[in-house]
Amino acid sequence: MAQKRFIIEVERAKEASEGRPSRGPVYRSLFAKDGFPAPIQGLDCCWDVFRLSVEKYPSNPMLGRREIVDGKPGKYKWLTYKEVYDQVMKVGNSIRSCGYGKGVKCGIYGANSAEWIMSMQACNAHGLYCVPLYDTLGAGAIEFIICHSEISIAFAEEKKIPELFKTFPNATKYLKTIVSFGKVTPEQKQEVESFGLAIYSWDEFLLVGQTQSFDLPIKKRSDICTIMYTSGTTGDPKGVLISNESIITLLAGVKRLLESVNEQLTEKDVYISYLPLAHSFDRVIEEIFIWHGASIGFCRGDVKLLIDDVGELKPTIFCAVPRVLDRVYSGLTHKISSGGFLKKTLFNFAYSYKLNNMKKGLRHGEASPLLDKIVFDKVKQGLGGRVRLILSGAAPLSAHVEGYLRVVTCAHVLQGYGLTETCAGTFVSLPNEIEMLGTVGPPVPNGDVCLESVPDMGYNALATTPRGEICLKGKTLFAGYYKCEDLTKEVLIDEWFHTGDIGEWQPNGSMKIIDRKKNIFKLSQGEYVAVENLENIYGQVSSIESIWVYGNSFEAFLVAVVNPSKQALEHWAQENGISMDFNSLCEDARAKSYILEELSKIAKEKKDGDVFGS
Repeated sequence: MAQKRFIIEVERAKEASEGRPSRGPVYRSLFAKDGFPAPIQGLDCCWDVFRLSVEKYPSNPMLGRREIVDGKPGKYKWLTYKEVYDQVMKVGNSIRSCGYGKGVKCGIYGANSAEWIMSMQACNAHGLYCVPLYDTLGAGAIEFIICHSEISIAFAEEKKIPELFKTFPNATKYLKTIVSFGKVTPEQKQEVESFGLAIYSWDEFLLVGQTQSFDLPIKKRSDICTIMYTSGTTGDPKGVLISNESIITLLAGVKRLLESVNEQLTEKDVYISYLPLAHSFDRVIEEIFIWHGASIGFCRGDVKLLIDDVGELKPTIFCAVPRVLDRVYSGLTHKISSGGFLKKTLFNFAYSYKLNNMKKGLRHGEASPLLDKIVFDKVKQGLGGRVRLILSGAAPLSAHVEGYLRVVTCAHVLQGYGLTETCAGTFVSLPNEIEMLGTVGPPVPNGDVCLESVPDMGYNALATTPRGEICLKGKTLFAGYYKCEDLTKEVLIDEWFHTGDIGEWQPNGSMKIIDRKKNIFKLSQGEYVAVENLENIYGQVSSIESIWVYGNSFEAFLVAVVNPSKQALEHWAQENGISMDFNSLCEDARAKSYILEELSKIAKEKKDGDVFGS
């Protein structure tokens, strides 16, 4: 039986010439064999995405949050599309009443909430640039983004207002209005006014423009709708300019993909919003849900409460970063291993039986329906009982975690790949294709892909197994880095965006990320070390949460900073009769020797030698 291939060639390979390395063939998704999805009539900007859904689904529940009754979380309380629209119009009128119009930069700072979405939609309505301020970044970066992008008005979560104040006085050169998602204290009002700024509570701000009405400006596809700052590994964050066209093209590509694999979204779908809206991954997912008239429920902001919120909301789609899925995996495996002999034996039998059937090509729903009900239903209920798609992005997900979750969650577990510069969704693995395990799947039908050889690293895009830097072209690409033309020219060459990630085409047309172009250290003995690869190998040690590896040309060995797993380290201490708290354990020489031993073990297993200095 011929192997399925999910890509088609649209341009031939090119040999090296004029100082440029060789380039492999250009491919696109099989689902775009007759062309990319055509532009949708009347859908020209992000505002249209929301506006059209309000017209089509006015009474559908759109944004929900849990009610807190007597200090305890209750049910989700919903605002309909029409109710959200009415508030957005008030916010927009108030923004305009303050003198801010098309092209003005508006900051949004805080955890995901209904107010975050409403502030963003008000920006979309009136053509302001929405500039998310990272919830996890410190005051230094917040100050940099406000000054670099010249933010005039900022919306902020109530508890983030003091963080905004830390950007004073420098930020006040640009920032003139602050709106709290909640309340404002008299002291805060006083402090802000001493710098000549205005500050409003959410309820106050809704009334600012109540006596006025403003026409919405005409918005073009080519208009920038957001500047998303990415935290660079070195230096200041870079402002990625994203146009309306990038987001609309992405939405059309994802819609085509989901329809092609019979997993289309509907207005009945429910999404749990907890990944930061300040990142492109969550932002575009929420745009897709809004476009389909579906529902978005917000978690309470604490990842430890996430599973409880999921149980109440019962989402149908669950997006995650690998760290969250690693925790789910660790929790499940710990529960199984600490269960009784019979329970463990039944689970292991069910797991092997279902995995074997999936490897034979059976769809996950047909691989073992009876065992799904008897054994795996508890896992499914732990995620609310209705999840049908689990999407992982933002970092590589270990193949063993992905494979395990594909079997036990009774849901499709898909791994995706994209960057802020590509509007997030570039590759995604496909449901019921078990051989895509450990890859990010084929391209989404919204752009072209090729590999460019990297001779210094020994990667050849023209080899039998093509490897090289992943390069992307299409309308989802960013318009450049804000005020950084030199950086833009470095990565955008002849319309191709150079990602810096090294990929390897698989025979079925899926992409495997195998390395990072710049993450190479030359040690003092002249040996080149690809640090990303080492981090991926050492990251498989179950007794650690994460690892960061570093080296330079003045030393003969590498060093690593390891974040140990609290549960694993405490378990080891107990088994070895060591009694002390976690912080003391981290300082203890015996614990350090244990972690180093575990790292050395996997290094020998994977034949990477012992690369760390003791």
